[in-house]
Amino acid sequence: MQIEFISSIDSTNSELMRRAAAGDYSTVCLVAKAQTAGRGRLGRAWLSDEHSLMFSLGLPLAPANWSGLSLAVGVSIAESLHPSIQIKWPNDLWVDGQKLAGILIETTAIKGASVGERYAVIGIGINLEAPQAATAQAALDAKAAPIGLRKLIPNIKAETTLERILQPLVDNIKIFEQHGWKPYAASFTKRDALQGLSIKVSSGVAGQYLGIGETGGLMLQTDTGLQTIISHEVSVCR
Repeated sequence: MQIEFISSIDSTNSELMRRAAAGDYSTVCLVAKAQTAGRGRLGRAWLSDEHSLMFSLGLPLAPANWSGLSLAVGVSIAESLHPSIQIKWPNDLWVDGQKLAGILIETTAIKGASVGERYAVIGIGINLEAPQAATAQAALDAKAAPIGLRKLIPNIKAETTLERILQPLVDNIKIFEQHGWKPYAASFTKRDALQGLSIKVSSGVAGQYLGIGETGGLMLQTDTGLQTIISHEVSVCR
């Protein structure tokens, strides 16, 4: 696997998607020291600097079912870093209710590929230190403010963080490709940040969180019955 380092770019995810559009489907990890137009889920901005680790992993994948991939990625990263890290469905890593990292997965077609194979770009952003903007936010609501990995592992560097998570991540993605979500279900349950909570999804539906289904969907007990949520954002009812 090729690893590329770049000082500044608009977005590592965007760059690998551009390369794929031009016919480059290489397995590559692109690491940026700074991003000027980093993207999170649903088009949100994700800014990065020397106090964060931001990279995108691009590779061809052909799983039978893509559902649950972001959770498998989260499990892999959490297990590589610290036992206190939890996973918030569908794509965040938390520590005691505070956001540590985010995952953004995008895919695109591969020209001439076999059925089901696509080029996947898996973007990961990890706070090493809480962003400066979080200081004022923490004064209002500490639980809503981001947290940095150095709260758990003092003085850890971006390079060391990458070394710890990258190869296990590639290995786990390959396992997911072959076996799907099932091998990660038990590990996820141990780190499930939403266990026992009342939640609300971005469609406006609220209810009791009942865990993750066999294919990675969120199970929500509502006033009208059990629903399986596939792609919405989730907030905790406080």
